[in-house]
Amino acid sequence: MKKVITSTQAPTPIGPYSQAILSGDTLYISGQVPMNIKTGELEMSSIEAETKCVMTNLEAILKEAGMTFENVVKCSIFISDMNNFGRINEVYGQYFDKNTAPARETVQVAALPRGVNVEISAIAVK
Repeated sequence: MKKVITSTQAPTPIGPYSQAILSGDTLYISGQVPMNIKTGELEMSSIEAETKCVMTNLEAILKEAGMTFENVVKCSIFISDMNNFGRINEVYGQYFDKNTAPARETVQVAALPRGVNVEISAIAVK
């Protein structure tokens, strides 16, 4: 059985998908882009600001499901330019304990929704 998880503190989906789905003890969070929920605008001032905004959106959804970044077991990072990898990684790493960080892949893609430079999805387990 699945339960739709929706946080008012993260961007509303713009298509036929949910922010997250809880199935048993596993939470599947859809890819988040740097939409600043407070302003309704994309955060595009720097790759660091974009990444921080994405992580803030993920955190809001985790919180809605009663979880934290400690529960995350897997992330997928999609970036428009692999040259930004180090800068994205620097911000991303601030949200996880180095010794228990989740599994992940980082993939450069041709384009991302709304022209953003980073999108991150996550899987978490209670």
